[in-house]
Amino acid sequence: MVEFLCTICSKTYPIDTDVWHCECGGIFEVTDLPAFDPKAIITDEYTLWRYRRLFSFEDEAHIVSMGEGFTPIVETNIYGLPIQAKLEYMSPTGSYKDRGASVLVSYLNRFDKLRPVVEDSSGNAGASLAAYTARIGIKARVFVPADASGPKLSQIAIYGAELNPVEGPRSAAEQAAHEAAEKEYYASHVYNPLFMIGLRTFAYEVVEQLGWRAPDNIVFPVGHGTFLLSTYRGFQHMLDAGVIDRMPRFFAVQARACDPIFQAYRRGFEDVQPVVAGATVAEGIRIAGPPRGRQVLEAIRTSGGAVLTVTDREIIRARRAMARLGLFIEPTSAAAVAGLRKLDKMLDSENVTVVPLTGSGLKAPVTP
Repeated sequence: MVEFLCTICSKTYPIDTDVWHCECGGIFEVTDLPAFDPKAIITDEYTLWRYRRLFSFEDEAHIVSMGEGFTPIVETNIYGLPIQAKLEYMSPTGSYKDRGASVLVSYLNRFDKLRPVVEDSSGNAGASLAAYTARIGIKARVFVPADASGPKLSQIAIYGAELNPVEGPRSAAEQAAHEAAEKEYYASHVYNPLFMIGLRTFAYEVVEQLGWRAPDNIVFPVGHGTFLLSTYRGFQHMLDAGVIDRMPRFFAVQARACDPIFQAYRRGFEDVQPVVAGATVAEGIRIAGPPRGRQVLEAIRTSGGAVLTVTDREIIRARRAMARLGLFIEPTSAAAVAGLRKLDKMLDSENVTVVPLTGSGLKAPVTP
């Protein structure tokens, strides 16, 4: 039976629990998913829900979907390096967060939890949650940094969610959501494992689209690191079942102005220490103290990958370079692309390197 497992004390909770952390203070992971079996894939379903049997979601009537997942992979060349760009920005609300929101809201629908939910976000997760909750009439309250991008705030509001701008750093919006979550369901893209189940499907798709083989490398823009961590869990799921024979190397790219995971990696720490978040165009990865930092570091190191940083100037240049290839992405996505230039000695041109293009360029103003 699928359950939540505390990462500190190992206490288990039912997945329909209303609490978002263990009584000991630990955060949850999902446990006891069915073994990965390619025969369980619903091959005539061209969304992430083709994998629903792999996370024990059999009741099709409760699925809340707008066609998310199964995003295309486009081969291109950037900085002299061939890459497989997976166009996550082609998701219904323009970011990969739709994977998690669709699965989380579908579980809420299945549990008949149709009361208000809360979330905190720099923009994309809030927009995604607002869209999917709107599909089934759930009221969403989203706490956002007051200085978040205007297009993202407008997108959240147009779906009918209650927008709550919070002055101060990104962590202030998170704290406001935590306080609200004492009375309402916390539909968090960071703390809620149901959201992370949806993100795992990225790994399944990559392997399927590459002809049932794992890539050599995957390069992510990283703030909280939940996309990287969930993808790692997805590959581990397939590796444990013998579907693939090796784990890709995972590379995390952070903005130099806010780089807690890089600092911990560079110093050899097992866990992440919060930093002072500086200003960066890559607002989606401006996270000073990622709560799953220890797990993210472990995944990167176990895979043989690395963590690096890039400047805003490098991010802006990478965004322009990708646009010249027909791929219009937001600055947060461009951080991963900028990192490729610094990974040239670690990535072989014969390698298969996947880069998720996580968010649409339409979500952020174009820098002149």
